[in-house]
Amino acid sequence: MKPAKYAKVKFLNKDKSLFFSVLRENIDSYFETNSIEKTGGSKLLFKAFILISLYLIPFALILTGNFTPLQMLFLTVVMGLGVAGVGMSVMHDAIHGSFSSSSKLNKFFGASIYLLGGNVYNWDVQHNKLHHTYTNLHDIDEDITGKFMLRLSSGDKLKPVHRFQHVYAFFLYSLMTISFFWKDFKEIGLYNKMAETGLVKRFPKKELVTLIFSKIGYILFICVLPMVLIDITFGQWFAGFMAMHCTAGIILSTVFQLAHVVEGATQPTVDDKGNIENAWAIHQLNTTANFAGNNKILSWYIGGLDYQVEHHLFPNISHIHYPAIASIVKNTAEDFGIVYNNKQSFIKGLRSHIRMLHNLGHGVI
Repeated sequence: MKPAKYAKVKFLNKDKSLFFSVLRENIDSYFETNSIEKTGGSKLLFKAFILISLYLIPFALILTGNFTPLQMLFLTVVMGLGVAGVGMSVMHDAIHGSFSSSSKLNKFFGASIYLLGGNVYNWDVQHNKLHHTYTNLHDIDEDITGKFMLRLSSGDKLKPVHRFQHVYAFFLYSLMTISFFWKDFKEIGLYNKMAETGLVKRFPKKELVTLIFSKIGYILFICVLPMVLIDITFGQWFAGFMAMHCTAGIILSTVFQLAHVVEGATQPTVDDKGNIENAWAIHQLNTTANFAGNNKILSWYIGGLDYQVEHHLFPNISHIHYPAIASIVKNTAEDFGIVYNNKQSFIKGLRSHIRMLHNLGHGVI
């Protein structure tokens, strides 16, 4: 990914910015009328306990050495489900500051990303600051720009291999959490270059220390500990490591891709002065899609990320409230003549994403 060339990106069309003022009033009224906080509270604490246990208990069972290799492999898949669940339902809210009204609890549960092999600072910059502000903008939003063997942005160069990306994309998605091992270090140079444009700050030296020691800690925890405590070969450990990360990676990547690389989610261009034609809230609606349906179990597990429209407009509100405020967002958007993009189910969202992969890979977009 190249550093963005714009010193400052500006969202225009102030006439339509009234939409967000009205929407915010409607949302605030809902919380005040029902006397509820916007954060997750005890419901999210209970959820965090379940999902962190889904990750750590199978790992503890593996470390007892009382299981066959096949049984241990199954347990690593369960760990992968836990990794993805923690990432979507615990860490995600916490780093956004919506897990709890307590900043200490947000910081504590935000640190769960270290258990997954990631880094708090990098996630905050890449996800909270860049992706959430400059959604689907080429060379700024890293979620769609400069991916290995993938063309997720119409601004990326079309290559012959991209014609098959709708076939192999999900294999690459499965490597998402494994990429934390080198991506987090790669981000240092990228952020330092982007700092020249004013979009982000230079990577702090103290964060480099945290990054190095957290990676060492993760390697000791997930790599060295099993090899020391139980009688397994390197091949068996590697199979389990890959099973865990590939399970987590394909879940996390697929869920995030269904929000922005689907039909109806635009990829706006920035003019030579760094201007975008829409107000920020309109931009979020134009570039984001839901796949919210009636699957409450799926919604619970993926941290309400089937309600990405609500999340992008109100990242400071915990995902446990998204189903309740979705109708408010939808009705207010329709009152202003703004399209509310909802694919209505995971399967419909997935099909739309695969069609987008095909179209982007064939230069149709």
